[in-house]
Amino acid sequence: MLKKRSTFERLISLLQGASWALVLIGAISFFFTLYPFGFFIAIVGAFLGSLGGLFFVVIFEIANLQIEKLDEIKKQTKLLERLVDEKISHN
Repeated sequence: MLKKRSTFERLISLLQGASWALVLIGAISFFFTLYPFGFFIAIVGAFLGSLGGLFFVVIFEIANLQIEKLDEIKKQTKLLERLVDEKISHN
């Protein structure tokens, strides 16, 4: 069953995609800027250039996981309340 995504969840997904784009742009630009100084330096520079974007990817992934965790806790709470109501009504 597909669940309806909130505007906040869509915004998080958009920002996560933009963060991946920032990773690629940073890595490629640093690589080609530093390539004249040597391949190894260019690889290290590409890694360092991608760190800013990777930081944001991790932050937005954590936010996404927290949203999913909250949804799961809400489902479990509904089930628990229903079980408690059934148990009370049987007694």
